[in-house]
Amino acid sequence: MYKINMLIVLLVLTLFGNAQDSFIIENVKVFDGETVISSTSVKVENGIIVKISKRIKSSGNTEVIDGRGKTLIPALSNAHVHAWAPESLAQAAKAGVLNVMDMHGVETYQGAMRQLKDSTDYARFYVAGYAATAPEGHGTQFGFPVPTLTKPEEAAKFIEDRVKANVDHIKIILEPWKTTLSIETVSELIKEAHKAEKIAVVHISRLEDAINVISNDADGLVHIWWDKEIKSTKLKELAESKSFFVIPTLLTTIKVFATMGGAEEKFLSKDQLQSEVKKMYDAGIPILAGTDPPNAGINYGTDLYKELELIRDSGMPTIEVLKAGTSNVTKAFGLKNTGFIKEGFIADLILVDGDVTEDIKALNNHKIIWKDGKLVKQ
Repeated sequence: MYKINMLIVLLVLTLFGNAQDSFIIENVKVFDGETVISSTSVKVENGIIVKISKRIKSSGNTEVIDGRGKTLIPALSNAHVHAWAPESLAQAAKAGVLNVMDMHGVETYQGAMRQLKDSTDYARFYVAGYAATAPEGHGTQFGFPVPTLTKPEEAAKFIEDRVKANVDHIKIILEPWKTTLSIETVSELIKEAHKAEKIAVVHISRLEDAINVISNDADGLVHIWWDKEIKSTKLKELAESKSFFVIPTLLTTIKVFATMGGAEEKFLSKDQLQSEVKKMYDAGIPILAGTDPPNAGINYGTDLYKELELIRDSGMPTIEVLKAGTSNVTKAFGLKNTGFIKEGFIADLILVDGDVTEDIKALNNHKIIWKDGKLVKQ
C-alpha cells in the first residue's frame, strides 16, 4: 500500500509539474521585440517558446490562459545598474526586469550573485567587474578598493584582469569633475577590450568626451552628455561612421540635477535632454533603457518603467520605447535567446493587463511574469 501511495504522489507531482511547464496564452496582443501581432497564441514548454500561431491545440495537461485585453511582451532588461546584494536582483525580477547590466562593483561579490541566474525569482546578472578609472577618479569613492590606471600602457593588464574575473563587458569612466583617464588611455582600453572580444562602454558627462570616445570605437555610452546640445549634422556624421548605442539614464540625471540647488542651470534642461534622445533616435542610434540604481534613490524594478516613460516623452514611438527596454538591450550586450518572443527563445515573458503598445504606462497595471517559463513571485 505504501508503494502505491508513493506512486500516486509521484504521479500527481509529475502532472502538476507538466501543467506548470506547459501553457498556452491565447488571443493575446504580442510585442515580439520587433513588431506587434494584434492577436495570436503562444505556447511554452519546459521554459521555451515552442509555437506562435493564431490557433494552438492544447492537451489535457496544458494550462490555457486567456490573453484577451492583455499584451504579452518580452521580459525587460535594465542596461545600467549597480547591484550590491541579491535583494536588488529579486526586486528587479518582481517588476519583470529579468536581465540587469552592472556597470561597476566588487568582483568577488558579483561572482556569488551571478550564481542566482537560474533561480526563478532573481534577475540574471551581467557584470563589468571593476570599472576602469584613474586614481582618486569617479568610481573610487564607494569604500572598496578599485584598481586604477594612469597611462595607456596599463590598459592591456587591466583588461586581462577583467577577463580573468570572467566579466561580461568592460566599463570605462571618463569623468572630468574628478581626476580622470586621458583619452589616449580610454582609446587603448577600448582596443584591448575588443581584442578580448568584450564590448566597451564609457561613462561620460560632456559632449566633447562623448564624441571622442565614439570616434575611438566605444560600443556604447552609459549616460547622455549634460553640458551642451549636439548639432544634428555632427550626430548624423557619427551615426554614419560608427556603430554605437546610448543608455541615456534620464531618470537619474533629472533626479540628480533636482538636488543641485540651482547648479543644474549650467546643464541641459529635462526638455533638452529628451530632445537629444530624440535626435539620436532619428539618426538611427539604438537607445537602451537603464536607470543607474541605487543612485538618486532609484529602485531596481519599477523605476525602469519611469525611464521608459521619459524616453517616450522624448517623442520616440511606443514600439521603439519597448525595444529600448527589451530587444535593444539583449542585442547590444549579446544576450542569447532572450529579449524576443520567438519560437526557440527562452520564455521570459510579461503578460500585462491593457495595451502597453499604445500606452507605456500600462506597465504599471497588473501583470504576470515568467522567467524560463516559471512564474515569478509578485
